[in-house]
Amino acid sequence: MDEGRPAAPAKAREIFGENLPRAVRYTELLATVGMQRGLIGRREVPQLWERHVLNCAVIAELLPANATLCDVGSGAGLPGIPVALARPDVSVTLLEPLLRRTFFLEEVVRELGLENVTVLRGRAEEVVGKVSVDVVTARAVAPLYRLAGWGLPLLRPYGQMLALKGDTAEQELADSRAALGRLGATEWSVIPVGEETLGAPTQVVRVRVGESPGGVRTTRRTKAAWAGRSVGRAIRSAHGSERSDQAEGT
Repeated sequence: MDEGRPAAPAKAREIFGENLPRAVRYTELLATVGMQRGLIGRREVPQLWERHVLNCAVIAELLPANATLCDVGSGAGLPGIPVALARPDVSVTLLEPLLRRTFFLEEVVRELGLENVTVLRGRAEEVVGKVSVDVVTARAVAPLYRLAGWGLPLLRPYGQMLALKGDTAEQELADSRAALGRLGATEWSVIPVGEETLGAPTQVVRVRVGESPGGVRTTRRTKAAWAGRSVGRAIRSAHGSERSDQAEGT
């Protein structure tokens, strides 16, 4: 234990293999620079491995070989950096709109020597048509119906979005079915991942798209990024203002 930081658990080697030293260094950066800059709370430091790094890394088992991935609203690099460490064959773009966070991400990528990771500053709706990937990931970014409006238009045909949602996964999915259908999704489900490794699995909402990610033709996909917002307004109206306030706080 160093300044409240737990040592890497044995299961971390199973997930990261030869990249374990890089994963250890990443948690050190989160617990020091990341905490100083407000990306990680002080109370989160003792549980960085279990609650954050490993919790994110296990979704790597859902990725196809040599996939391209965009981590929307990457923040401190979760889940994008743990996935990149666990799967060096996957090309990861960390998409983050806030400058101070992109500075941190660039420092981490540079220090860890992550050749399979690129940092891009911007919002998802601003990069539609510029970013096109096999997989979109997100963690604690927005309610699912809104996240789908941002993330699905970034996918290539037949790609998938993986949203880490915890205990809210089933309810958010139930509330978002209309939005998902309008945005070109063809399949959606909640998948528990990493139970054998973690004990308590990571709850992931997996959304697959068909030929038209975003629900429109490729030449018009920029407009699809806004579709989730209009669907969200309809959902809030149907469920009442009180529930809307709770959803906005997630």
